[in-house]
Amino acid sequence: MKRKRVLAVVAVGLVVAVAAGLYWFQPWKLWVNETVQEAAPVVAEPSARPTAQPSESATPPPKEPSVVATGALISHEHTTSGDVRILRAADGSLVLRLENLDTSNGPDLRVWLTDAPVIPGKAGWFVFDDGAYVSAGKLKGNKGSQNYTLPAGTDLARYSSVTIWCERFSVSFGAAELAKV
Repeated sequence: MKRKRVLAVVAVGLVVAVAAGLYWFQPWKLWVNETVQEAAPVVAEPSARPTAQPSESATPPPKEPSVVATGALISHEHTTSGDVRILRAADGSLVLRLENLDTSNGPDLRVWLTDAPVIPGKAGWFVFDDGAYVSAGKLKGNKGSQNYTLPAGTDLARYSSVTIWCERFSVSFGAAELAKV
């Protein structure tokens, strides 16, 4: 009788440990890719003066945002490639754009604008949460091109890199040093 109770407790403990491990590591994400293909942002310029009759010709053509910084992603914990552009719209808002992103999927991935240097190899995996950073949000997909609106008031002079950051394990999947344009 006592042996059955011990076996039941051990079995329950194993089930809880396996469930916790599956939740924490989410191993199925290694085989699941999420592709996001968003168009580069464009903004319509405000009309110089209102017209009495709305017409198609009165609508100004969309204006491309200006590129203010660029970078190329390098691999850290996981093989990562793609390009980063930071765009400024006519209204002054900033968009961080990942283009042709290709990285592994993982639990709790974020896109961060940081003040940390991009260091190749294992030495660069853990530096991004040591200083200042701005979270652009959860990574929308581990493949494709996607846009992230940066918070109003973000001072680009304070930040020099972008990382795909795994918050769960405090590690960079990949990062890009930004060059101001």
